[in-house]
Amino acid sequence: MPFLELQYFSAALGFQTAANVILPNPDVAGPYHVMFLLHGLSDDHSIWCRRTSIERYVDGLPLIVVMPNGGRGFYSDAKQGSAYETAVAVELPKLIEAYFPTKLPWCATGLSMGGYGAAKLALKYPQRFRSGHSHSGALLFGHMSFDEGKDRRPMPPELEAEWRRIVGDNPTGGPDDLCAVASSIAPGDRPHLSIDCGTEDFLLQDNRDFHRFLGEIGFEHSYQEFPGSHEWGYWDEHVQQAIAFHRAALEF
Repeated sequence: MPFLELQYFSAALGFQTAANVILPNPDVAGPYHVMFLLHGLSDDHSIWCRRTSIERYVDGLPLIVVMPNGGRGFYSDAKQGSAYETAVAVELPKLIEAYFPTKLPWCATGLSMGGYGAAKLALKYPQRFRSGHSHSGALLFGHMSFDEGKDRRPMPPELEAEWRRIVGDNPTGGPDDLCAVASSIAPGDRPHLSIDCGTEDFLLQDNRDFHRFLGEIGFEHSYQEFPGSHEWGYWDEHVQQAIAFHRAALEF
């Protein structure tokens, strides 16, 4: 399948960045749906192709796979820092539409930080991203307290300082809190949302809590737990189920 690295200047970020792109073979007729495939906190836009067989899994599908570099920005517009949400959710789609024959709707998949990002794209931009699938997602990022008290979540000091720069001092209820975002969407406008997590994953409780919250507000979604931890063998296996989920949601 055709593969390229798209290097470009991001006005939203204010610097050069990149996205890897997998294109359908020429014998697959377009225009094409698009899947944004998002990386985790410690990786970059190259990791999905280096650690999984994603190119093989989408072979033959009328689907463009876009893997942006999200830095360590949690796909959010930082209070002090870079505007990764605008860069990935608004700016990059315009570039992809300008360069390639695409059609709506699109979908998003991601792991860990990228699982949060994929859910965020679907919840905040459902007119474009009809479906979102989170693997082992950090889904309660933004729904947390930095103040002492029962709601404060334990975290290393260096991460607290980094995350405060992204979401501010009181993020709960704001634009980066997926619970608040999900609550604000009218039932008829809700995207297709799917979540999975390994039973040995350190983010399992966050996934269970977000799943429970969605149930409490009547937000229909898919939730599954499988054997496994926070590692590439798990994600390589279950991204295949994410693709099947998106194919059903987007009907291709």
